[in-house]
Amino acid sequence: MAGGGSRDGERDAIIAALGPVVEGLVATFGPMCEVVLHDYRRPEASVVAVAGAVTGRVVGAAMSEIGLRVLAGGDEAADDLNYVTRTVGGKMVKSSTMVLRDSGGTVFGALCVNVDITEVAKVQSLLGALAGPAAAPAETPVTTFEHDIDSVVDVLVDTHLPARDGTWSDLDRPRRLDLFRTLDARGVFAVRRSVEQVATRLGISRASAYSYLAQARAGGAEGERGPG
Repeated sequence: MAGGGSRDGERDAIIAALGPVVEGLVATFGPMCEVVLHDYRRPEASVVAVAGAVTGRVVGAAMSEIGLRVLAGGDEAADDLNYVTRTVGGKMVKSSTMVLRDSGGTVFGALCVNVDITEVAKVQSLLGALAGPAAAPAETPVTTFEHDIDSVVDVLVDTHLPARDGTWSDLDRPRRLDLFRTLDARGVFAVRRSVEQVATRLGISRASAYSYLAQARAGGAEGERGPG
């Protein structure tokens, strides 16, 4: 079996081989297309190549919440194809995230294709209105693309602790555990130092955050430990 060093060399070779593909895809599909190559071995700076300018991604930027979900899936993560999200700036983006694996099946990165379909969506909406009444479209989820991983984690915490729930101190125990369970499922805690960051964001101790995470992963069977 190949050792860790050999596998890293293999992963480096895959990343290097895909670099020209990034540029080639955008050259083929034009300015409405963006292709981003991620190396998940460095979640804080996972973007190693980018062409196009749909989401504003730059080399050296952190993975998005989409990448965190891939990390949460581990080696069982699957490709996520043709999903639609909305940027904070209002762009409608159709995307595909294709995971990269080494010969041992370990997920270590992703090739992401983003297509700006904002104008297409407007035309579709107009045609739908002309055709007559229709069911209200489902709300498109918003994805925040930040350049640093701390901002991505902060956005996820804020998103899953909505204003109607108030502050951490306003949450009862089941909702506190549900918050940690949700953040864990989104891959937040796959990032180094993220538990400490979440604790700071919620205004609780690091020990308390680790305790809630352990309880959430165990199904919440344990009693609360440590200060909130």
